[in-house]
Amino acid sequence: MSSKNKDKSASEKYQKISQLEHILKRPDTYIGSIEKQEDKMWIYDSETQCMVEREVSYVPGLFKIFDEILVNAADNKVRDPKMSKIDVTINPELNEISVLNDGQGIPIEMHSKEKIYIPEMIFGHLLTSSNYDDKEKKVTGGRNGYGAKLCNIFSTNFLLETVDSKSGQKYVQKWENNMQTCNSPKITSYSNKNSYTKITFNPDLKRFNMETLEKDIVSIMKRRVYDINGSVRDVKVTLNKENLKIKNFKNYVELYLKSLEKMKRIDAGEENVDENLSTPTIIYERLNNRWEIAFAVSDISFQQISFVNSIATTTGGTHVNYITDQLIKKIQGNLKKKNVKPFQIKNNMFIFVNCLIENPAFTSQTKEQLTTRVKDFGSKCDISDDFVKKVMKTNLADRIFEISDENANKTLKKSDGSKKNRLTEYPKLEDANKAGTREGHKCTLLLTEGDSAKSLAVAGLSIVGRDYYGCYPLRGKVLNVRDASADQVNKNQEIQAIKKIMGLQHMKKYSDVSSLRYGHLMIMTDQDYDGSHIKGLLINFLQTSFPGLLEIPGFLVEFITPIIKVTVTKPTKKSIQFFNIPEYNDWREADGANCTWSYKYYKGLGTSTQQEMREYFSNLDKHIKSFHALQEDEDEIIELAFSKKKADERKEWLRLHEPGTFLDPTLDVIPIREFINKELILFSLADNIRSIPNLMDGFKPVQRKAIYGAIKHNVVRDMKVSTFAQYVSAATEYHHGDASLVQTVVGLAQDFVGTNNIYMLMPKGAFGTRATGGKDAAAARYIFTHLNKLTSSIFHKDDSALLKYCQEDEKTIEPEWYAPVIPMILVNGGEGIGTGWSTYLPPFNPKDIVANVYNLMDGKPMERMAPWYRGWNGISEKMDEEGTRYRMYGKIEQTGPTTIEITELPPTTWISTIKEHLLAGLGGTDKVKPWIKDMEEQHGATIRFVITLSEEEFKKTKEIGFYERFKLVSPVHLTNLNTLISD
Repeated sequence: MSSKNKDKSASEKYQKISQLEHILKRPDTYIGSIEKQEDKMWIYDSETQCMVEREVSYVPGLFKIFDEILVNAADNKVRDPKMSKIDVTINPELNEISVLNDGQGIPIEMHSKEKIYIPEMIFGHLLTSSNYDDKEKKVTGGRNGYGAKLCNIFSTNFLLETVDSKSGQKYVQKWENNMQTCNSPKITSYSNKNSYTKITFNPDLKRFNMETLEKDIVSIMKRRVYDINGSVRDVKVTLNKENLKIKNFKNYVELYLKSLEKMKRIDAGEENVDENLSTPTIIYERLNNRWEIAFAVSDISFQQISFVNSIATTTGGTHVNYITDQLIKKIQGNLKKKNVKPFQIKNNMFIFVNCLIENPAFTSQTKEQLTTRVKDFGSKCDISDDFVKKVMKTNLADRIFEISDENANKTLKKSDGSKKNRLTEYPKLEDANKAGTREGHKCTLLLTEGDSAKSLAVAGLSIVGRDYYGCYPLRGKVLNVRDASADQVNKNQEIQAIKKIMGLQHMKKYSDVSSLRYGHLMIMTDQDYDGSHIKGLLINFLQTSFPGLLEIPGFLVEFITPIIKVTVTKPTKKSIQFFNIPEYNDWREADGANCTWSYKYYKGLGTSTQQEMREYFSNLDKHIKSFHALQEDEDEIIELAFSKKKADERKEWLRLHEPGTFLDPTLDVIPIREFINKELILFSLADNIRSIPNLMDGFKPVQRKAIYGAIKHNVVRDMKVSTFAQYVSAATEYHHGDASLVQTVVGLAQDFVGTNNIYMLMPKGAFGTRATGGKDAAAARYIFTHLNKLTSSIFHKDDSALLKYCQEDEKTIEPEWYAPVIPMILVNGGEGIGTGWSTYLPPFNPKDIVANVYNLMDGKPMERMAPWYRGWNGISEKMDEEGTRYRMYGKIEQTGPTTIEITELPPTTWISTIKEHLLAGLGGTDKVKPWIKDMEEQHGATIRFVITLSEEEFKKTKEIGFYERFKLVSPVHLTNLNTLISD
């Protein structure tokens, strides 16, 4: 503290000043900064007759006092719809600005309470306004009673003229010296019937540290005049006596987009950029009397130009968010790529909003950002589907995907590999000694299907040595990267490991392997359908991410092992190896019928012994096959097999497959087209068979195996599920893991709502509940099951001799399909996702099904059936005449002023799902504020959630809809009813 301040008395330190003095001493609070600053702003360029964005030097406070007068003039259009013009004059030489509007004038009469003329009270006395009654809903820019007074306070001269046509009077009054000197008004009679109000003022430039009205501030002021011309309908605007040619808001928007098009041409190095300058596509819609919006694609980032009651909200606000959020959500729903994030859409949008908001609230007196809540807008603006369709016809989607791909490539490059001599981050890697060295191009990396296969491969490496051969185990299947997001790819450990170990760089165009740690990649998988799928996924990964790599001869090879070994004892002793099932089946039906033989089935690489693996590596030529360098048009066949976009083409591809077709085992070099069309396709066909239920019995193969095992062993007494699964596995030659079989058995016995209408196996123990949809089932060793008596009636034993049974390893196993007495596909429904095909069949009431079976047998018309779930007490609503769309509602009721009880859920919505939703509403999340006051679970034999809301949230919930807000409605569509059809 200075000595001067120390010497001051308490009375000198603490001062009381008038509000006018406070405004002059602390202007930032009222008009913004009075210091010059530089900003990038849109201004009107008279030469090009469009808006341009450039750096300008201006004083925000000076611009604000001009804007207050301009918005006052625009507000008069709301008060007087007959108002037809606004005239603005800006004279830098005289430091004089005037704004005139021909709307209804100010009443020229003495205020009954204040005893001063109303025009003087409005323009010369602080905190006077017609906007203080918050019960009155107004859509004007004025709000707090400062407005034009601020302009008066920061002017050396302020002249008011107003004509009141009703009283036939003209009122003229002048203020000087920052509103501190108020001259007496001059009131004269006025015979002209046309009213008007005109403000003329000389800004106090010294208070803004200026000497003249500089070019930049004048340019900004002119732009605001164009703003008013574009945002106020049915008003002609002149600037310095020149008529502005903007007819409507859409014309106003064009001023910005022409400029953007010009800048794009300049950036592209074009000459004569002003010739034939076209306006980029503008999507415009006037939704009602209070809202009009426009959209254009932004080449920079998100941009917005918006107005609330003629006020330029330069930093947007809730009105812009309201429109933008709606549009993003609708665009997101229309994009083919579903992994596009909202911000990726927003960054390519240029949004224009012109709206009228009741009693608007802003962040400050400068009114740059609207804060009014959407529910208080006083109107709604629902963007039409037609508007969205027009938006989708622009290049928005292409630009989003282009930028998304660029960003994705940058992200993926962060995990690129390099030609390192040693890698330490992969302990399971058995690295070749020469990998990453000058001889790395001679090295081969073996990718095995799992750890056990790796141990066998390592045994084989003892034959060929470790200098030029490395080995790494894959955990399951490789990610299908074709339609995966960059984030998914980056988080996939297998993909990242392959890149690092091989030294691969994302999207690098490869013409040779000199930059890689390994010059060859060898795939070593089981010789079954899933092994073929892994090969295909790796081919898809390489083709998608590393252009040119598959075009290098000999880069990609596979190590094959026999899937079946046959030992012939008569007539001649010999051993035969088969590398695929169709080849073995052909031999068995031909040569196998004329000799005595035994066989060994190799489910996977783990069936081979280490000695056998050493034998394989001792004869590499027989066990290694190269993939042919990628040929013309083979990119398309890989895309056909793995792209989500090619689902329909994939269906046709599978339909045209001829049974018995398989890859020629004598080929030493395999064309990728041949591999996909003759080997990978077998996986796709098998995938459909195991994923989609059969029309005849409603079963998938593993379900059929379980029922066959129960019938064959006559399991009519309780048996542990774990033991039962072993019985089934032995009876049906099941070659997959026990976990999948146990899960199937549990599913066939589940009896809670949303599962089986008729359960095939009896649940004895904890087989799961509606709490988690069955995930809470006990372990297989603790629960028991046996055949449901009803199952034996549905699958009648007298039909057994008529069924066609499958053969596996020369053993008769389950039938190709059962023939139930009623269509079980309808009783319990079914769903699944295969290759090219998927299905969803809801369950139906067995009584309705039986009635229709009788109708069919009696030649009577069948009755249309609706989806039905045993034990469910909700509401089913048919949504169309054809009965192909339904909505399933839970049950909810109001039990108190703001209390709600949920007593039923949609049939396949689990308690845990709703609980998670309610807890998020109770505690809030990063994206959603808390909206539930209290929540209790009182479940017993039935579901019961008790929820308490605040009065405000209860009202909001009623507006949204109880079922919608609590997620108690789910759709059921009968439009994807696909099944396998037996011959």
